[in-house]
Amino acid sequence: QVQLVESGGGLVQAGGSLRLSCAASGTIFSINVMGWYRQAPGKQRELGAVFNSIGATTYADSVKGRFTISGDNANYTVWLQMSSLIPEDTAVYYCNCNTRGQNYWGKGTLVTVSA
Repeated sequence: QVQLVESGGGLVQAGGSLRLSCAASGTIFSINVMGWYRQAPGKQRELGAVFNSIGATTYADSVKGRFTISGDNANYTVWLQMSSLIPEDTAVYYCNCNTRGQNYWGKGTLVTVSA
């Protein structure tokens, strides 16, 4: 089993920044993909940003140029630096990890961006 614990969410004004953190623990042999998804009120969960085992990153078009994902593979930790936040970024942000074909999710951390 793998446990993911997120932190760093909160309330911020439009134009501000936040940094999310996620730490994975448990039985981890290798991580294929790790990153962040988000779910806004009344909407489906969508990709935010992820990186794979060779460090290649993928960003949703809506966050490109504003969000930066980084990670520490040795310690199974991933961060999401969010800048120039807009109200449309308001969502619960979930950490995701894929290891040995299994998908794991954190409980989520709420990010609220006020106009």
